[in-house]
Amino acid sequence: MYNRTTRFVRASASVILGAFSLAAVAATPASPGTELYFIAPDDGATVSNPVTVKFGLRGMGVAPAGVVTENTGHHHLLIDVEDLNFSTPVPSDDQHIHFGGGQTETVINLTPGEHTLQLLLGDFAHIPHDPPVVSERITVTVE
Repeated sequence: MYNRTTRFVRASASVILGAFSLAAVAATPASPGTELYFIAPDDGATVSNPVTVKFGLRGMGVAPAGVVTENTGHHHLLIDVEDLNFSTPVPSDDQHIHFGGGQTETVINLTPGEHTLQLLLGDFAHIPHDPPVVSERITVTVE
């Protein structure tokens, strides 16, 4: 009896944890027509440090990372990122800046020269939505 019960509990736990793991990596649906964009700076702008970056979002709301609320996500600022991977959580490094607190603007310092900026909305687990909610890539020149 103990062995049968133990096996049942272990098997049940494996099924539950496996289902949770699949749910944790599955993309959260995005609301149709959602738009992610830059309020500032403008594409092609010449700026100086510190650079104020303001994020705009239409069609969905903003919620902190870790908070599961339908039709919400949080911002990620991508600096000089060429290739986007929409099937895994957004990395956290100098080129992938997370705003898991629900922030909608930031002040950053960039090296002098030309840089590309792009926004990507992530769900509660930093995974891009399906379909991905991503802004146009803009270019700024830092003096």
